[in-house]
Amino acid sequence: MKLLALDTSSEGCSAALLVDGEITERFELAPRGHTRLLMPMVRELLLAQGLVPTDLDALAFACGPGSFTGLRIATGVVQGLAWGLGIPVVPVSSLEAVALGAIETLDISENSGIAVAFDARMGEVYWGCFECRAGLPVLLGEERVYPPANVILPSGPGFWFGVGQGWQYRSAMPSAITGQVEILDEGLVLRASWVARLAAIGFQQGKAVPAEQAQPVYIRDEVAWKKLPGR
Repeated sequence: MKLLALDTSSEGCSAALLVDGEITERFELAPRGHTRLLMPMVRELLLAQGLVPTDLDALAFACGPGSFTGLRIATGVVQGLAWGLGIPVVPVSSLEAVALGAIETLDISENSGIAVAFDARMGEVYWGCFECRAGLPVLLGEERVYPPANVILPSGPGFWFGVGQGWQYRSAMPSAITGQVEILDEGLVLRASWVARLAAIGFQQGKAVPAEQAQPVYIRDEVAWKKLPGR
């Protein structure tokens, strides 16, 4: 399988190429450089593997939550490529990809919980809780946007780790939450290589979609829509 994964959902810009189980990646911290950097990264990765775009079987991208502008950049690029090449896209949750990154880089043990928090601005955090099962993150409950004072931990894991920049607001979180969570890395930045690993699994599980269905997930807009009267 040959899969190209992209991420521009945070201050990091990255692209990763998975070829028969092996991943190569380009990554740069560039909060305002996503548009300039992304396609050169893609060209470099393909060239290094002696591939052309038509060799790809699928595309993937971190679909959110995250920076609205960044999500639109990756969505536009992946949709354009998917349309032109006639191949499917695997959307991957940004929170889930960071949870996988924590498992792979921070030595999180089996059945432990991972509470991922992103800074959602406007005094809120994007929040997703996962359990490490067989080395992969499994979502517990739903991904949501909360004021820090309202975050909750689902039942299940006996021990919790926290990652993501949203933990900078831990002083505003309930003490019952912060007392259960060992914060490992507030600065863990999403990488396309983690997106690629999850996308390969998602592809095998039938989660690939056509180009027009590869849409960003903002969460905040979705929650607001659900709360409209009469909906």
